[in-house]
Amino acid sequence: MTKFNTQLIHGGNSEDPATGAVSTPIYRSSTFHRHVLGGEPKWEYSRTGNPTRASLEKLMAQLEGGVAGFAFASGSAAIHAVFSLYSQGDHFIVGKDVYGGTFRLINKVLKRFGMEFTVVNTRDLQAVEDAIQGNTVAIYFETPTNPLLQITDIEAIAKIAKKHGIKTIIDNTFATPYNQRPLTLGADIVVHSATKYLGGHSDVVAGIAVTNDQEIADQLAFLQNSIGSTLGPDDSWLLQRGIKTLAARMRVHQENTDAVIDFLQGDDHIAKIYYPGLKNFPGHDIAAKQMRNFGAMISFELQPGLSAKKFVESLQLIDLAESLGGIESLIEVPAVMTHGSIPREIRLKNGIADELIRLSVGIEDPEDIIADLNQALAKLD
Repeated sequence: MTKFNTQLIHGGNSEDPATGAVSTPIYRSSTFHRHVLGGEPKWEYSRTGNPTRASLEKLMAQLEGGVAGFAFASGSAAIHAVFSLYSQGDHFIVGKDVYGGTFRLINKVLKRFGMEFTVVNTRDLQAVEDAIQGNTVAIYFETPTNPLLQITDIEAIAKIAKKHGIKTIIDNTFATPYNQRPLTLGADIVVHSATKYLGGHSDVVAGIAVTNDQEIADQLAFLQNSIGSTLGPDDSWLLQRGIKTLAARMRVHQENTDAVIDFLQGDDHIAKIYYPGLKNFPGHDIAAKQMRNFGAMISFELQPGLSAKKFVESLQLIDLAESLGGIESLIEVPAVMTHGSIPREIRLKNGIADELIRLSVGIEDPEDIIADLNQALAKLD
């Protein structure tokens, strides 16, 4: 079997069988000609299956170590499809620190259909086990989390889940399969906002779900076709092109992040840094065990009384923008932006302070990133 970095380049359908093209062609056709009536043709309608999307899905299954992958129109669409595997009355344990869009989906949509949720700190294994009920079907969490970078022991949670006959579902967006492969640690389903590091260039919105369970794969294929929130062929091609450079990008992301961390640790404007690569960070040892590297996401709190608004609006190079994982450095204020849909009292209870900043470190020259941070912080004096 080829190594991971080689699979990035040659995985999926790396050569078009019809022409030998080394770049998967974009099949824009909505439908496909049948030569006979009936039967089960390989291609019939692009919502059901498209050769460009299929190449991407095969690649993602290989990278995550699953039996099948599924590409959706967004990360939220992928998460919704996974929850759609379940029914009214089913109960889920959900990590307390999740993306605001996931919080919104659960509380504004899924609960209306009779699904039940218990929010738990998944780092507390006993709390997870205590929250399991007779109707519990799955444990859903992120690691590292968005935006506090909290680390959950995937293998330990998966063992608890298997003991009780329930599934483990992990959002692997922050880590990517380059840094972490949850399915190999016992998880059943992995989801990604592929808009982020997988695409890597802030030019495509997409979602991915991968499973190592054939029965789940068959159900997801049905749901993908039935719900219809599939990724189009052009975006599938863009995403697969982005994935080819994932390893190269992640190495530079990591080098730059290490430099930025060193800078932030020495700046008096910073009250607290959230980053699993720090040896005194809770969960550091677990992250070191289950991740290749610690990733390029950093969250930090300004000292009380300092203005997060003034800081981010003073930046000149780093983009104040939603999203993360692009080649450009991106910064945001979770309380206002990505997690603004969560009521303030819940945000504060979960540790998302108004002064919290989330930084996605890009691949620019690290000296330029640090200089921009430094001049914006200086304006807070």
